[in-house]
Amino acid sequence: MTNATIETLKKRRTQYALGRNTTHSNDALEALIKEAIRLTPSSFNSQSSRAVILFGAASEKFWQLTEDALRAIVPAEAFAPTEAKMRAFASGIGTVLFYEDQDTVKGLQENFPLYADAFPTFSEHSAGMAQLAVWNALADAGLGASLQHYSPIADEPAARAFNVPASWKLRAQMPFGSHEASFKEKTFIEDDGRFLTYAGDLALAAE
Repeated sequence: MTNATIETLKKRRTQYALGRNTTHSNDALEALIKEAIRLTPSSFNSQSSRAVILFGAASEKFWQLTEDALRAIVPAEAFAPTEAKMRAFASGIGTVLFYEDQDTVKGLQENFPLYADAFPTFSEHSAGMAQLAVWNALADAGLGASLQHYSPIADEPAARAFNVPASWKLRAQMPFGSHEASFKEKTFIEDDGRFLTYAGDLALAAE
């Protein structure tokens, strides 16, 4: 069976070697990212996902701030690999900072107390789907990306630099750009240890 969604998922790979070789404008990429997040499912249609979209110097600033924060806690003699990563992330077209609005989550907890304990988890589900939606959209546009998690190290520097509302909680960062290196073949674990499939009466299947 041919399926466009599966073909996009095949194109979506983690790319660390990023560049700025693209014909896409920043405006077009901003619109693409916004639409991907806008169309992402969320529990009770809460639309809790938020994003700060950084291009060029703004993206470089974020990774410099993150590097500075890491330099304060990583031993100097071991910092070279971390510095190289920060520079690689900053070399792309831009970075998407993914947030979840905690005011939205709290509002759901107040309005639907029966599910109060579950809403933080539901919010994380929304966050993950938004990240994959953007990653897929970028892959379809011929761009590479990776998903990073420099929280809570980057939270306060980013909030100060980009005027992020206090209720937004940083969940992930996605540097993106042109592909400047090829990929190794992706490997998969065996299906037998990963999936269970049933058809018909489960009682019969259990006998």
